[in-house]
Amino acid sequence: MNGTRRRRSHLAAAAAVGSLALVLTACSGGDDEGGGGDATSDVDCAAFEQYGDLEGKTVSVYTSIVDPESVQQTDSYIPFEECTGATIEYEGSREFEAQLPVRLQAGNPPDIAYIPQPGFLASIVADYPDAVVAAPQAVIDNANEYYTEGWVNYGTVDGTLYATPLGANVKSFVWYSPAAFEENGYEIPTTWDDLIALTDQIKSDYPDAKPWCAGIESGDATGWPATDWLEDVMLRTAGPDVYDQWVNHEIPFNDPQVLEALETVGSILKNPDYVNGGLGDVQSIATVAWNEAGNPIPDQMCFLHRAANFYQANWDPSLTVAEDGDVYAFYLPGQSADDKPLLGGGEFVTAFADRPEVQAFQAYLSSPEWANAKAAATGQGWLSANSGLDPELLQSPIDKLSFDLLTDDSYTFRFDGSDQMPGAVGADAFWKQMTAWIGEDQSDQETLDNVEAAWPAS
Repeated sequence: MNGTRRRRSHLAAAAAVGSLALVLTACSGGDDEGGGGDATSDVDCAAFEQYGDLEGKTVSVYTSIVDPESVQQTDSYIPFEECTGATIEYEGSREFEAQLPVRLQAGNPPDIAYIPQPGFLASIVADYPDAVVAAPQAVIDNANEYYTEGWVNYGTVDGTLYATPLGANVKSFVWYSPAAFEENGYEIPTTWDDLIALTDQIKSDYPDAKPWCAGIESGDATGWPATDWLEDVMLRTAGPDVYDQWVNHEIPFNDPQVLEALETVGSILKNPDYVNGGLGDVQSIATVAWNEAGNPIPDQMCFLHRAANFYQANWDPSLTVAEDGDVYAFYLPGQSADDKPLLGGGEFVTAFADRPEVQAFQAYLSSPEWANAKAAATGQGWLSANSGLDPELLQSPIDKLSFDLLTDDSYTFRFDGSDQMPGAVGADAFWKQMTAWIGEDQSDQETLDNVEAAWPAS
């Protein structure tokens, strides 16, 4: 589906390798247990004894995660390889979502795949039931211990756990300039009405600028940032229960409650007084690259940009991302201060083989040991919903904030809606119709009607 959406830049691979080396040294067990390269003396292998001796065994991994992120992935496998003796063969492809079904059809599946959408997982299970392997007990145990019920459910199809979360992201953020807020005495809004009042105040204070900036261009995946807008607002205007009904097509895509949410989104994105600061008019949102849309914020041509935690990788490297830095983000508020819906996403580890080494690696990927190794190998823009993750290993303030929100029971988490819908809807019609809604000024009703018409017959 949306390879462009998943390909986010991070810090240099050299920095990632150095960070992981520090963690491996810090957790040194001082012995040479496990499978054995020269680096085993830097790894405490006690937690890996459960996997046994896998010397000479190989596990293949297929994923949409490509360079430079693939380096951070393979670095995070070092403890497992060193302690068990297994070799992980990693293949990243920008054509992952098109090619995985082809490989399954041809009887050439990988041992493990990282599937980025629950909807895609469900279709794989339905279309290739003999290929997908249910999670082994060790993975089930880790899932139940380290992940919330919601996250476990996203990897479950018809009552069977097939996949556990890999990474996670938080999308309910608004990026801003702390300096601009301090200079103007602006407060972080805690309700939706506060957010609109802030928007109006900015417009009044800066008649030559616009409060918001936005962009939804993303190559073949153009439109996905607009779907995030609608999903975030649906959670706020209709609530999580109705959101679930919408995502599962228990209510039609063009239900009046969805129309209300789209009208609310339009009150910002299609309001010429509010957008598109430093970039153009309302229609320009359809052609501005999503990863460049926040660029006018440091110059105060716009002040607010709704985007996920991973957007941090797209700021100019000279800018500091921190609460007292050049740019930062605040939680997109709910209807009230006590109303705290949280939109996010992530990838899921799915197995197509049940050999002992595959089950062992799948268990490792669902463990705190892997989450911590991956955090150490990644500079910014990555986190996990694994409760065993040590947040001190997260190297970016926005990632630490994201982890805090994900693990705070007062927030109600929901997975990205389009990622749960059938591919013909979530990865096609929804994207395209939201693009037409902005770029062609297509009406709210027509936009929702067209997506509803694309929903596959049950």
